[in-house]
Amino acid sequence: MSNAKEPIADRFRGYLPVVVDLETGGFNSATDALLEFAAVILDMDDKGRLVPFEKHFFNVDPFSGANIEAASLEFTGIDPDNPLRNAVPEEEALSEIFRAIRKRIKETGCQRAIMVAHNASFDHGFLKAAAERCNIKRDPFHPFSTFDTATLCGLAFGQTVLARACGVAGISFDANQAHSAIYDCDKTAQIFCQIVNRWEDLGGMNYFE
Repeated sequence: MSNAKEPIADRFRGYLPVVVDLETGGFNSATDALLEFAAVILDMDDKGRLVPFEKHFFNVDPFSGANIEAASLEFTGIDPDNPLRNAVPEEEALSEIFRAIRKRIKETGCQRAIMVAHNASFDHGFLKAAAERCNIKRDPFHPFSTFDTATLCGLAFGQTVLARACGVAGISFDANQAHSAIYDCDKTAQIFCQIVNRWEDLGGMNYFE
């Protein structure tokens, strides 16, 4: 097997950007349920443009004893007891998505993944707590570094709310689908790619020069 690195491995110092969005039962990562987990693995095309590569999503069963705030369910519209969710245990969701990320890290020659998320400290903290709860040792993400699109959107578009930033960026955003992890993750991936690619257009880092 070739050990050659793909261009994405050099763009972010050996880190593979993976966009993450979680829907939860509250704000406390130690006590509140993880209900949805979505991830979009990014890559570079043959012109050096950052693009979405692969999407993953699971509805997640609350862990035993998990707290779920009614206000959170009202906000997200999630019904944890709906059998049509086809939810899987927390450990299965994390294990499957982490496995896909590790596979792509190996394929690209990256060292590990770096999380891209909107208000990334929230998602990073929840995911880390879930991994510890499930005794998952091979977490592919950097233990503390992230790319926060709320900050980047404030810089690039003057907006920190995802829907408003998408509006300025010319990315369609359906409020009726918002607060679904896979929908928000997809929009976060689109806007992160646009920011990185626009930076290149303005004379920033260009891998192929």
